[in-house]
Amino acid sequence: MSESKQTFQKSLGLLDATMLVVGSMIGSGIFIVSADIARNTGSAGWMMVVWLICGFMTLTAALSYGELSAMFPKAGGQYIYLREAYGPVLSFVFGWTFFAVIQTATIAAVGVAFAKFTAYLFPFMDEDVYLLEWSDYRISAAQLLAIAVIIVLTYINSRGVNSGKRVQTSITLIKIGSLLLLLLFGFLALKHKVWAWNWDNISLWSMRRLNTDGTYTSYDGFSAMGAFSAAMVGALFSSDSWHSSSAVAGEIKNPQRNIGLSLALGTLLVTVIYLLTNLMYTGILPLEDMVNAPKDRVAMSVAQEVFGPFGITIIAIMIMISTFGCNNGIILAGARVYYSMAKDGLFFKRAGKLNAHAVPAWALWIQCVAASIWCLSGKYGDLLDMITCVVVIFYVLAIAGIIRLRITRPDLNRPYKAFGYPFLPVLYILMGLAFIGLMVIFKPNYTWPGIIIALLGIPIYYLINPKRRKHEVS
Repeated sequence: MSESKQTFQKSLGLLDATMLVVGSMIGSGIFIVSADIARNTGSAGWMMVVWLICGFMTLTAALSYGELSAMFPKAGGQYIYLREAYGPVLSFVFGWTFFAVIQTATIAAVGVAFAKFTAYLFPFMDEDVYLLEWSDYRISAAQLLAIAVIIVLTYINSRGVNSGKRVQTSITLIKIGSLLLLLLFGFLALKHKVWAWNWDNISLWSMRRLNTDGTYTSYDGFSAMGAFSAAMVGALFSSDSWHSSSAVAGEIKNPQRNIGLSLALGTLLVTVIYLLTNLMYTGILPLEDMVNAPKDRVAMSVAQEVFGPFGITIIAIMIMISTFGCNNGIILAGARVYYSMAKDGLFFKRAGKLNAHAVPAWALWIQCVAASIWCLSGKYGDLLDMITCVVVIFYVLAIAGIIRLRITRPDLNRPYKAFGYPFLPVLYILMGLAFIGLMVIFKPNYTWPGIIIALLGIPIYYLINPKRRKHEVS
């Protein structure tokens, strides 16, 4: 094998990198999570505030990551940034959590979401159609379809970054076009009475829990902040994977410019789409109908109102396209993190090698195996909720790393500096810490399991690196 095939090929332009960010962010969340946000906030005003704050945090983080990506334009993204700012222990804890749950369980969840909505067109693929039953354990058709999709996308990406790029860019452009058409028809079908009820109600800015029977439950003082943080979980999950282009830095043309720019453009575009989509929801459905949407599928209820009975088919196809493209981006980006870990001697050695198509194929396939196991477990959804707090912890640490590196390594070349530094990075850190603190207090079941999984990375690090341990102790 020639040496040229042992290095990443710079095949991704600005459009490709931006579509990777957009495509990885937009999955099924925007079609579903607004029901839970409305349930926790009880008003259209506060629901939009949740999305505004989430968009602000995501965009601020992306603009801050631009400095890190320009300094360290290497495969691995966030793993590299944490390593450079804090050393190998913390970066391994991130990488361990990333592989154990964050990325692989996300791939599983998105894959199953694809299968669930495919079942609207092909009922025999439904999650309630069991193909194998043993005692209390069951495997559904949806789980097997999810695994099949993950395998197909892994194979496509193992054939070279150009294969994954073509799938990602084309599907994301279709996804954006479909969402814009949904917005257009949705606003044209806007119901003025519904809009007035949602926005002109005297309780617009009263945060209360909206129950499925249409009644409200008031929050007592500080508990309103806990409800707000719970509402943020869905919005943050829907906006996650915004840093995908930084993970494939080794394959992006002019990475010092294009990574940061793709992060900014991609997160801005998704933020605008998410805000407009939720505004459109409030003009079609009363909040009471949102919280009562079957299985929280708000977009389907909206589509039925806009397009009639055919609306379910339209949204099902849209979500199939959306989740397929989302998983492609997540699969493509995730393997580059394991590649960088392997290069540091912190992951399976074979994950640090490129195949004849100049991609880390072994890392792709081990990720595929782990994600498939999550599909079979049926527990990915619970863990994704639990890991949201940990994801934000790592984001806060990475952005705090910008400040740390400014102090400890001031001579590093910084082709781009974080926008609004130090105000915006510090503001993000404070907002992130507030979210983490509220989740720990009010939603311990959502936080401690994820924190424990992450902390397990510390003994694992020293277990697989006894020489490092002796050196650090001495």
